[in-house]
Amino acid sequence: MRTPKAFFLDFPGRTKLRITGSDRLRFLNGQITNDLRKASETAAIEACVLNGKGKINAHIFVSAGPDCFFVDADPESREMLPARLEHYVIADDVQIEDVTDQFSIFHVLSPVAPSLSNCRLVSARRSGEPGWDIWTDIAVHNAVLQQLSSALELLDFNAAEIMRIEQGIPRWGCELTEEIIPVEANLEDRAISYEKGCYIGQEVISRIKMSGQTNKRLCGLISLRDVPLQPGMRLGAASATGKEAGWITSATRSERIGKEIALGYVKRGFNDVGAKLEAFLPDRQTTRFLVEVVSLPFV
Repeated sequence: MRTPKAFFLDFPGRTKLRITGSDRLRFLNGQITNDLRKASETAAIEACVLNGKGKINAHIFVSAGPDCFFVDADPESREMLPARLEHYVIADDVQIEDVTDQFSIFHVLSPVAPSLSNCRLVSARRSGEPGWDIWTDIAVHNAVLQQLSSALELLDFNAAEIMRIEQGIPRWGCELTEEIIPVEANLEDRAISYEKGCYIGQEVISRIKMSGQTNKRLCGLISLRDVPLQPGMRLGAASATGKEAGWITSATRSERIGKEIALGYVKRGFNDVGAKLEAFLPDRQTTRFLVEVVSLPFV
């Protein structure tokens, strides 16, 4: 492997689906926010599966196989996502197979593809930087892990979370839930095509694009007094009115910038860069910490 020293992640629990059948392209393209025609055997696209109100059912990556599409999503989506897709299979020649237990996925953070045999390499931008997904048979997971570890550094969950927050990348269960519209999570440039055909939830996404406004937006937040922030903290206007302005979804200390930082949803009218807000726990509203809205990514 001639890749320069870099980092990699192990995603053993991700939900993995194989979608086959002669109608697979038309069917799946009608279910996701991005243009499936951009997915290939060597490049994955990022997309969302929505409900009719434009809210996220699942956040996914899709790549192509010789006679199928591979979909991977967060572990929590394993039961819901196949059922959600199957619901819209009417007279289509489409088969949806759960292959979660057949494959492992690693991700290498590097613009250069790693040199591995007997693996499927797919370029994917999961962290805001160029990277490569490595699909392997589950039986050789440990062997591939060892091979990668000999040349690259494995990012554990905590280190990966710090990097994710610094890059402003939303994660399922934190920034992404079934109450969020993808535009609110800053996914429009990465996961939405405005030129493709119709899909479930498209009308809501199109209306937001035409109006140019959302009720809330995922923002970066910096603790101005270097007080640690916490997920679940509420945000209020730093004024006598004290109006509720949003909530924090993820938080960490960034050694790269030397500050306590967080991601959170901030309501329209309060989310301009430079705005000052107060963060507080719901059960301790009298103890408030000043935060500032900043642009993403942090670094």
